[in-house]
Amino acid sequence: MTTLVVTAVEAEADAFRAGLSGIDPELLTVAAVGVGPAAAAAGTARLLALAEGRGSAYTRVVSVGIGGGFADRTELGGLVVAARSIIADLGADAPDGFIPIDELGFGSAITTADAALLAELVAALPGAEIGDILTVSTVTGTAAGTAEVRRRWPDAVAEAMEGGGVAAAAAGAGIAFGELRAISNAIGPRDRGSWRIGAALSALTSAAAGWGHTVGR
Repeated sequence: MTTLVVTAVEAEADAFRAGLSGIDPELLTVAAVGVGPAAAAAGTARLLALAEGRGSAYTRVVSVGIGGGFADRTELGGLVVAARSIIADLGADAPDGFIPIDELGFGSAITTADAALLAELVAALPGAEIGDILTVSTVTGTAAGTAEVRRRWPDAVAEAMEGGGVAAAAAGAGIAFGELRAISNAIGPRDRGSWRIGAALSALTSAAAGWGHTVGR
């Protein structure tokens, strides 16, 4: 079983790698693929195709990084694991409000995490919150926006910018998908002074130490 972990930026990749001392890189590879769902999809698909071309195809891929959490569901520096990854802003605007792509009949914005991979992550990270992780192209930064997102997706625990793109690449390759996030800030009115990016990156290192050593067993 070979696992590809993809992050948006190198700081996230470095933080995760820091917890993987002694792990065979042929069992678990970490790479940064870019910010946003499009870059994440393209970068992940490229890595999957290159590995397959070398005869060392990955069997699963996990989107990992920091993200915003809903204050009533998560704590800063905490971990969340996706039961589902949802491209929350994929759809159409309308006079009566937002219409998700699922209701438009043009496919689905929802990817359910692979059951075995989800169980593995949860078992290795017992303190992690489990729920929907939203993928957005524009992060939520107002109280009104937060309320609207919660109305649309009541089971959401966090939002980030890459999971849905990684999920699309995984689906195209026919392999298992999962998503793991460390919470750096509360979703709501934008306040950079309250963000805890360092704590979130440290949480990624701890998560790698806790989960990474179970890979390949």
